Amino acid sequence: MRISMLAARISLAASLSGTCVVLTMAGPAQQNVAPPARPSSNAPNIQNSRLNQQTTGSLAAQLQDWTAQVTTPQWLGYSVPEVPGNRGICCSGGDWNGDCGTCRIENGEHGVNVMRNDSTASVMLEGSREIAVLFRAEHHQITRIRMASTECTLDAGGLPFLWLTNVKPSESVALLTTFVRNERSDYRDDDDRHGHQALSAIALHADDSAEAALESFVRPDSPDELRKQTAFWLGEARGKSGFAALQRMAKSDPSSDVRAHVTFALSVSREPGAVDEMIRMAHDDESSHVRGQALFWLAQKAGKKEAAAITNAIENDPDTEVKKKAVFALSQMPKGEGVPKLIEVAQSNRNPAVRKQAMFWLGQSNDPRALAFFEKVLSQ
Repeated sequence: MRISMLAARISLAASLSGTCVVLTMAGPAQQNVAPPARPSSNAPNIQNSRLNQQTTGSLAAQLQDWTAQVTTPQWLGYSVPEVPGNRGICCSGGDWNGDCGTCRIENGEHGVNVMRNDSTASVMLEGSREIAVLFRAEHHQITRIRMASTECTLDAGGLPFLWLTNVKPSESVALLTTFVRNERSDYRDDDDRHGHQALSAIALHADDSAEAALESFVRPDSPDELRKQTAFWLGEARGKSGFAALQRMAKSDPSSDVRAHVTFALSVSREPGAVDEMIRMAHDDESSHVRGQALFWLAQKAGKKEAAAITNAIENDPDTEVKKKAVFALSQMPKGEGVPKLIEVAQSNRNPAVRKQAMFWLGQSNDPRALAFFEKVLSQ
């Protein structure tokens, strides 16, 4: 699933996350408890297709039977309640202002934008928002898995489309879990990787079975890339339970690369304790790489607490490379909020390598305060 971050700072996470999400963040949102899971029948507007509807028995058996019969390309889909959150799931050709427009699922628009807007004061309690889970088959094989908000219009490119009604969310999670488990072990981002797409869909199911599935994916014996991808969704979509899982990963995951990714997942979490956990990781994690990543993502929050944690690392972390990463983190604070601290570091830090790093990032800032500092230094 392609995710492209709206803010430039988030685009720097692409190499870390293997995932791209468009997040429009404008203040905290209240997350409410997911409604009880229920079967769903709501279909999106499906056009340019020969559409049939069918009541579901066993979802796994029905998908297997359908796939076995398919020779030429066809689509199958169903809807399930979506986990609460101020987001929309649209194709890459959709309107960023909330109108998904038309998803041409058969004609190359394979990307999916997950748009998040935290400016709304609360999230709907009734659970009326749903996601469509879509499967494409050809020559008796599943060739794609996709998802979209049911508010979207789906253009099936003239292909037959079977819509299943009354699908149980727990059966959907169980089915999608088989695709995650059967994925190749590297789990790298790819639009046509079934496990990657299935994981994203599971994360947005409003059902307790989704929580259990995601937590099973972050066990230490799961592939590192699967744990990384799951960590992102725990932070982005799963609220308090996701945050609790991330805390456990932050403290006990055996891989420093995975723990470094957890710092990014915490940065997209809306839970109030996420920043404190990032600060703890920046201070206490045994890996200098993890501490450096925690500092970088703390800088994106740009609050007094975060700035204090970064400054503390510059002064007290035993590793010079971490100190230098903390200086870089100051340079990444939005609206030039880190410039005064950079000037202070350049003037008085005891470590010459750290002072040099501060001077370098001041030079890259194009900030008039940095220019005034350089003029003062050069005039002495």
